[in-house]
This record gives sequence, structure tokens and C-alpha cells, in this order.
Amino acid sequence: MPAEIPVGRLTRRPEFLAVAATRSKGVAHGLIVQARRREDDALRVGFTVTKKIGNAVTRNRAKRRLRALARQVLPSTALPGHDLVLIARADAPTRDFAALEADLRHALQRAGASR
Repeated sequence: MPAEIPVGRLTRRPEFLAVAATRSKGVAHGLIVQARRREDDALRVGFTVTKKIGNAVTRNRAKRRLRALARQVLPSTALPGHDLVLIARADAPTRDFAALEADLRHALQRAGASR
């Protein structure tokens, strides 16, 4: 089993735009993963939930679920040296957590950021 790596956060808009500009993404039923290769071995992740998902309560629920998934899955599954942006889709707030986890693993493989 590969060693777990620490996960940092993307916080500034230019960081999110740089990840989006690479156009490397994996789409799954509950979420989208955008990936960008970095020069160092740091793994950083950012989260996006648009108003299309619902009101503030629904968006915050989706963000909490994505953060929990990232803590659980990314340290052991994602490749080091990547910036990742997890974008919630319409089913993210209500989708079964195990299915959302499978979606994340699938999207990471599609984006080329999975071990």
C-alpha cells in the first residue's frame, strides 16, 4: 500500500484558474475532478460548488461531503505533485457516500491523477 501524502488547500482564484486551464479532467456522476501537474511533490485540493446546486444550506452540505471525501481518499489514492479541483454536480449533496467515493476514484483515474 502506498504511503499517504499530506494534502494542502487551493485558496486563491488564480490557482483555480490555472488548474482549469490545463483542461485535464475526469467526470463522474456526482462530481468533476480537474487536475494540474506541479513541479514539486505537494498535493493540493480546492472545492467548487456553484449556485446551480441549490441554496446555501445545500451548497454547504455538498462542500462538507467533498471535504470529507478528500480527507478519506486523496492521501492514499492521488498522485503527489498535483493540484486538484473537486467540482460538485447536482447529485453531490444527496448521493450515497459510497457511490460518491467511487465517483471520486473513477474521476481521478480519468483525470490521470490516480496511483
